[in-house]
Amino acid sequence: MRVTDSLMSQSFLRNLSTNTSNMMKYQEQLSTLKEVNKPSDDPLRVSKILDLNNTIIQNDQYKTTINDAVQWTNVQDSALSSTTESLQRIKTLIQSSANDTMSHSDRQANKAEIESEIHGVVDALNTNFGGRYIFAGMNTTEVPFEVDTDDAGEITGIIYHGTKKSIVSANLSREIAPGVSIELNTDGNALMNEKGASDLPDNLGSFFNDVLKALDSDDTENLSGLLERADQQLENVVSNRAKTGAIFNRLESTLERNESEKLNLKTILSENQDIDLAEKYMEFTMEQTAYKASLSMGTQILQTNILDYL
Repeated sequence: MRVTDSLMSQSFLRNLSTNTSNMMKYQEQLSTLKEVNKPSDDPLRVSKILDLNNTIIQNDQYKTTINDAVQWTNVQDSALSSTTESLQRIKTLIQSSANDTMSHSDRQANKAEIESEIHGVVDALNTNFGGRYIFAGMNTTEVPFEVDTDDAGEITGIIYHGTKKSIVSANLSREIAPGVSIELNTDGNALMNEKGASDLPDNLGSFFNDVLKALDSDDTENLSGLLERADQQLENVVSNRAKTGAIFNRLESTLERNESEKLNLKTILSENQDIDLAEKYMEFTMEQTAYKASLSMGTQILQTNILDYL
């Protein structure tokens, strides 16, 4: 094949263009510190990077949900702790009032303190977290518990206005991982501890009502019998607190897995997206040397005035 000046010139320009493109590619990678900067660089890798980024975003969303649920259970535990203390105090006052040596005025003083503790129980169970009531079932924007009084203003118990038992589950559900949900212990019906016939319910409200009536009538025998019911109510609250604690432990474990998964995803993303700075700089230097060599050879091949002055 006859090699002409035109053929040599075309070959030089083609090689020079290739070297320039390669040098620009490495220059861009060094500037952005990323292996690929547009889909055409490596479509398969870009697709994988996009999937990893979406997974990391989803992981962050789950972490936000888990943290919210952890804080929710912490507030619930605090509220149940306060409720337990109030019920223990009520039990102590019932026990002292059951003593036959106590006068009517002393029992009325105990009654006044018990009424104060009942208000304390309702206040604790009406705890609000971030604009949501923690024991209202699914009706989180409505105050769930209320002190019930008669026309004379005397306390007759407490009433629950949250989600009723007709609902299959009054607990709020939270998705904490793909395909994994957890139910927060938000059903206030469980705290009312209702049992027996629906027309004559035996629950926390009726217990308070019976205690106050027995104090008004100085019924020491009935007060002694109410101690067992006080233990039942205490046991119920403690049981619900234990359930909340179990949920908290599960959330803490899930949060640890979430953070570990995020670290793994970030590592995989870095392996696919980030450059090895030392290796990439070495490759850039080699391409730069090739580019300069092409220019140098071009001045000898083409013998043009412009290249002579480069």
